[in-house]
Amino acid sequence: MTEQGVRPTAEQVLALAPDEASGRAGAKLGEAGPWSQTGGSASGVVWGLCKGSGATPYRTVVDLSGPAYMCSCPSRKSPCKHALGLLLLWSAQGLGEPATAPDWAADRLAERAAKAARPAAGPVDAEAARKRAERRAERVGAGVTELERRLVDLLRGGIAGQGQAGYAPWEETAARMVDAQAPGLASRVRELGTIPGCGPGWPARMLEEFALLHLLDRAWLGVSGLPEPLAATVRTRVGLPSSAEGEAVRDRWLVLARYDSVSPDGRLTTRRTWLSGLEGGRPALVLDFGPPGRAPGTALPVGLVLEAEIRFRPGTAGLRADLGDRTAAAAADTRVPAGVSTGEALDAYGAALREDPWLDSWPVVLGPVIPVPGDGPDGSWQLADADGACALPVVSGGGRSRSALWRLAALSGGGPVTVFGECGHRGFTPLTAWQPGSPEPVPLL
Repeated sequence: MTEQGVRPTAEQVLALAPDEASGRAGAKLGEAGPWSQTGGSASGVVWGLCKGSGATPYRTVVDLSGPAYMCSCPSRKSPCKHALGLLLLWSAQGLGEPATAPDWAADRLAERAAKAARPAAGPVDAEAARKRAERRAERVGAGVTELERRLVDLLRGGIAGQGQAGYAPWEETAARMVDAQAPGLASRVRELGTIPGCGPGWPARMLEEFALLHLLDRAWLGVSGLPEPLAATVRTRVGLPSSAEGEAVRDRWLVLARYDSVSPDGRLTTRRTWLSGLEGGRPALVLDFGPPGRAPGTALPVGLVLEAEIRFRPGTAGLRADLGDRTAAAAADTRVPAGVSTGEALDAYGAALREDPWLDSWPVVLGPVIPVPGDGPDGSWQLADADGACALPVVSGGGRSRSALWRLAALSGGGPVTVFGECGHRGFTPLTAWQPGSPEPVPLL
């Protein structure tokens, strides 16, 4: 926290903003003018008073080990514009030598500590929980049986007419799966409904999804006879809540990528944050969700390292994890992650499919690879090994992903780069890139 210590860049601070409007408002407060009583402690806490429109300045405190953002302003966004402005001020000018927090900042920290120390809810009635689980399993089983009949009817009648049938029947089937308390099946059904008529070769893609959905249905109907790791995966894929009581791993975790996606109905924003353990090399996926009108709360900038305990959830191919206690403030890393060849990336994805046959992709750092713009009729790109031994097709979609590809090409300049992304059955989705000799990550989405 000293003037010479590691501080985030302005880009890393703005990456924490819950939306573009907050980022713009925070940037306006990133100068010394509205601030007073600023400072920071050796434990990773910064504070300051920000003058607003009222007579009383806003009291802003940021605990970087959380991170946690505390401010007396009425905003429900986290971080608010004042927290962003304080971090930008610290990034640009520093906040002097480590100091003791003033009383008003110490009170904020004490309130947060008291909330964290509150006792958990009372003991759960194990017998009542077991009965609820049995009733839900019965409803899910009935929904699976109904879905199987629907798939059989469609295959008997042929899928050629699905392009004209419209989306309504699929939404109706998805609603039936929601009623059966199987939201995972409902999500897959909705995705099925978007395939007909969507580009060349859609019947083949639809049959592939039919096969995966049928496999999941049969796995659920026989879940009691499956090995427990695979049974946990099936329960998770169907949509049953997974236990957070999995393996706990403490490491220094590098933030490799972060991006948001919005559900088809626009009701939910999902933030995916990819981490990699610097000591153990284990990948981790942290998911956070935001309701309509609000961004997800977790906002870790790409390129930072946090020392923390992560608890992996069972039944998620060893990927889905929850962030636990952090023992130090996040800091920038000066190393480029080691990459593998495209062939090794496919091997890693294939090995993961043995644990989760419905896994869409697996996190991989490729490198050194060269992005090759597509010159065929479909304009598909490739990432080729620098030695020319093999290449992976790049998943391309809308305008956002096309812009990411051209950004990657500009970063490469025709030379090799290191790229982190998701390797799946449709190809590779690049998310972050590094130039040779530069530790600065460049987010692509």
